[in-house]
Amino acid sequence: MAETESMMAEPGFWDDSQKAQTIIDKSNQLKAQYETFNELTTGLENLQLMVEMLDEEPDEEMFKELVTDHDQFKKKIEDFELSQLLSEEYDHNNAIIEFHPGAGGTESQDWGSMLLRMYTRWADSKGYEVETIDYQAGDEAGIKSVTLMIKGFNAFGYLKSERGVHRLVRISPFDSNSRRHTSFCSIDVMPELTDDVSIEIKSDDLKVDTYRASGAGGQHVNKTDSAVRITHIPSGVIVASQAQRSQLKNREQAMSMLKAKLYQIEMEKKEQEAASIRGEQLEIGWGSQIRSYVFHPYSMVKDHRTNYEVGNTQAVMDGDIDGFIDAYLRWKMSNI
Repeated sequence: MAETESMMAEPGFWDDSQKAQTIIDKSNQLKAQYETFNELTTGLENLQLMVEMLDEEPDEEMFKELVTDHDQFKKKIEDFELSQLLSEEYDHNNAIIEFHPGAGGTESQDWGSMLLRMYTRWADSKGYEVETIDYQAGDEAGIKSVTLMIKGFNAFGYLKSERGVHRLVRISPFDSNSRRHTSFCSIDVMPELTDDVSIEIKSDDLKVDTYRASGAGGQHVNKTDSAVRITHIPSGVIVASQAQRSQLKNREQAMSMLKAKLYQIEMEKKEQEAASIRGEQLEIGWGSQIRSYVFHPYSMVKDHRTNYEVGNTQAVMDGDIDGFIDAYLRWKMSNI
């Protein structure tokens, strides 16, 4: 905290407003961590004091209060411990999350919208801000593709665990014969990168298209071609933004996402090369099925990397995915 406060006190701190805001955000995040640690220390001392008082003079009401406070303290400790697992370079950044339903038309597009709801509810429970950057509605139901920006401290650190293919098994509500269907949806997660990260992008390598923005349900949200789609020709990466009313703002947002995607591709190449040197076989990218959600013939959600599973599928679909995130972060640290 002393380092960031010293930077904030320097003359000319506000000359670069974007850089200044980044430093302020970092300072606030460090302060929040410090305050949480102090709160936990005080909470532990209070619990110890209650135990000592009960040893001296048993009291049924105080014992009930102790049990309640203990359970709440345990949850706070678990949340704090989880946040401390996030130590990689961009873990503290905002997250860009993309939803791409697989083949299967309405079935997979509906599954995509269910996952969209799940992650939105999870983000809301964390107090994160959710911004829809691009939304392409399904033909009959669900979504064709969606891109969200999840804004908040550690958003990428948590959500990086969700990258991969998510598989659903259920009795289809769109099948008149009530048959069981399997649907897939790819989730891609990237950190929002700051301007100090250098990624070379040549203008000659870009194909830029504009189109009319539309909102959830497919309705047009403005009357001009303000939405922007950018194709990076050498890599084939496509990004789009329609969140802003200004075409210029949408182009800036799309370029930011392209930068994040190209950086991610480069990092994956390096990870694959390192794994090859170590003689490991890593499954990285879109083809990896990471989790199954089974609604029929039984109820279960299972992560195939960590083997963590729960039977309450409704809670998971309502955004209760912290158990999966925690299991992934611990699994990843144990494999470093």
